[in-house]
Amino acid sequence: MRRKVYPSSVAALDGLLHDGMTLMVGGFGLCGVPQNLVQALRDSGVKQLTCISNNAGVDGAGLGLLLETRQIDKMIASYVGENKLFEKQFLDGTIEVELNPQGTMAERMRAGGAGIAAFYTPTGYGTPLTEGKDTREFDGRWYVLETALHADVSLVKAWKADETGNLVYRMTARNFNPPMAEAGRVTVAEVEEIMPAGEIDPHMVHTPGIYVDRVVIGENQDKVIERRKTREG
Repeated sequence: MRRKVYPSSVAALDGLLHDGMTLMVGGFGLCGVPQNLVQALRDSGVKQLTCISNNAGVDGAGLGLLLETRQIDKMIASYVGENKLFEKQFLDGTIEVELNPQGTMAERMRAGGAGIAAFYTPTGYGTPLTEGKDTREFDGRWYVLETALHADVSLVKAWKADETGNLVYRMTARNFNPPMAEAGRVTVAEVEEIMPAGEIDPHMVHTPGIYVDRVVIGENQDKVIERRKTREG
């Protein structure tokens, strides 16, 4: 029953990594990012990665760690954000970047998990982001053909899991993690707590365990804050 539970982030990635692979990494900013799995990925030394993620973290955290070590060759993302290293590598041409409208990228992931090869969307029509893509008119409106996204491995962050891999996300950590969990050929979930099978109410499950191959409790549970805002009194 505990065959999906791994003792460490390094162990959870064992046998899955190779140069030139495609990874999906959950998170929005630094919310819902599998920080410990990303660190284990960095320490593995795997390179020439294509990473699919909303953004590339920040300097020193999230996927920013992999930018520092030049392990990422291509980012498929919706936001360059405030990561100065990501911006520099993009402008220098040392990293390839494929930008997607945020909703389009989410739907491309969902399509990948659902077995849908491609879909038409009006988002982005007539902009540089969709140049060269197939277009078609439906009911007097133009649409752009977008293909599904898949990954060799998806790394996601959840709040709780049970031993069979059922996942529950907490608040805004339920961002890109659910569709990524479904679109990865192998999905590894970093969680804060692992419960016995049957302890999670089925109505509370966000990602069924059928999509999840490995589960690990993250070693470092510190919350990384992208931009701290305070006020007096």
